[in-house]
Amino acid sequence: MEQTKKGRAVLNDRALNKSTSFNREEREQLGLRGLLPYAITTQKTQIQRVMENIRRKDSNLERYVFLNALQDRNERLFYSAVIHHIKELMPIIYTPTVGQACKEFSHIFRQTKGLFITPEDKGEISRLLDNWPQTDIRVIVITDGQRILGLGDLGANGMGIPIGKLTLYTACAGIHPHQCLPVMFDVGTNNQEYLEDSLYLGYPHQRLAGQAYFDLMEEFILAVQQKFPNALIQFEDFQTPNAYALLKKYRNRSLCFNDDIQGTAAVVLAGIYASCRITGHALADLRIMFLGAGSASTGIADLMASALQLEGLTEKEAYSRLRFVDSKGLITSERVDKMDPNLTYTHHEPKLSLMEVIHLVKPHILIGATGAAGTFTREVIETMCAINEQPVIFALSNPTDRAECTAEEAYRWSKGKAVFASGSPFEPVTYNGKTFRSGQGNNAYIFPGIGLGAVACCATKITDELFLTAAKTLALLVSDQSIEDGTLYPPLHDIRNVSLQIAVEVAQQAYDLGLAGKELPKDLKQFIADMMYNPSY
Repeated sequence: MEQTKKGRAVLNDRALNKSTSFNREEREQLGLRGLLPYAITTQKTQIQRVMENIRRKDSNLERYVFLNALQDRNERLFYSAVIHHIKELMPIIYTPTVGQACKEFSHIFRQTKGLFITPEDKGEISRLLDNWPQTDIRVIVITDGQRILGLGDLGANGMGIPIGKLTLYTACAGIHPHQCLPVMFDVGTNNQEYLEDSLYLGYPHQRLAGQAYFDLMEEFILAVQQKFPNALIQFEDFQTPNAYALLKKYRNRSLCFNDDIQGTAAVVLAGIYASCRITGHALADLRIMFLGAGSASTGIADLMASALQLEGLTEKEAYSRLRFVDSKGLITSERVDKMDPNLTYTHHEPKLSLMEVIHLVKPHILIGATGAAGTFTREVIETMCAINEQPVIFALSNPTDRAECTAEEAYRWSKGKAVFASGSPFEPVTYNGKTFRSGQGNNAYIFPGIGLGAVACCATKITDELFLTAAKTLALLVSDQSIEDGTLYPPLHDIRNVSLQIAVEVAQQAYDLGLAGKELPKDLKQFIADMMYNPSY
């Protein structure tokens, strides 16, 4: 397309702007002479300048604001910096910093990056989508802000989650930023602090609920199918009842998935596959216990049950290997109603505490998804060590200060025996002369690759088989050296390659299952690699 913008208009267009990297000829042609300093710098030099500025900031929230401003003025430089420094910058653009950024979203707001839908838009959502400047949307991330990370109801402040997730889609899997749409389903908040905050930017009412809520979502889904027929919809951070209701309603009607339920499940299952290489246990022999019974835990259990059945267990045997404990103790059939997603995993043991269940079940793996810090106490870790030579501990809650235990606590209390992974990053821990590098069970290892694979083959829907494939692929990408270090996931610096490999396997599985909407390319991997956005100048 012929370039028509000139001068300041070029510098103000985040997709076009290269700042000091415009060469002499470009400066002449685009009317930029005199508008930039004399020096012509490479993107590599610009990234160096970006990182120097980031590192002199006093807090990660300030770094988050700085990076958002960079994204607004020079998109390609932003993504190049993130890709080249993914390990350092991912905790800033996403967990744990995004949690704080969401809490303060209305106070640090600078420039809009997404679409906001409120109850006042009922009947007009299709017209709202027309206001979005891009038309070739391939990935939509939507939240209603009711259960943001472990922070609860943040209302419209939860918009930081779709923005952050889509940033990772681009950085980790090469989905073009102009094909991404963050959506805030702003149906109010029950957080009185925000309703009384004069700076709060959301719909200032109690949450819409019941049929009116689902009718508004139905209108949105239908409008997306009409306006953006190739778009994948990712549900993010919905409260458990709504999360399951929406997934059940739409999973066979549209191209969609819930990252908290299915993405978390796949990344944890991958970690469990990898842990078997450390502990020597066969997958079919594992007993797994969950602390926390929300959508994340139930999603992991659902996928784990499928994986166990693929190993030869019956459905009943698979379910018998999984136990749930919440703040009230063991979840039994007497405690849940027939609509509860956890009903499948209830047993008839008496009401027991966490420690009593550990002694009774003797789990090999303990998975925490509570949103409550410190729930994996020293007694819990030591008891897991008493019944396992190498207990596997997943402390999944984030942000970091909500983790069930820290990496240092897990290694110190277990005397270096634990195989540990977490939802948020922790620094390496040295114990008795050995350095342990815990893996981060970050959904960014899964959802970008799933999305890229689905978009590449024009998938019609996303099934559990695709998440099983993604989990197995991710586990196979964990190197022998990582296993030696006790790490259950590949290094973050390799995440674009990880996403590509997952996308290839997911797309191939979609073709095999008859879920692809376009003809299979001769070289699927090359086809997908060529699709990936490259932000280099």
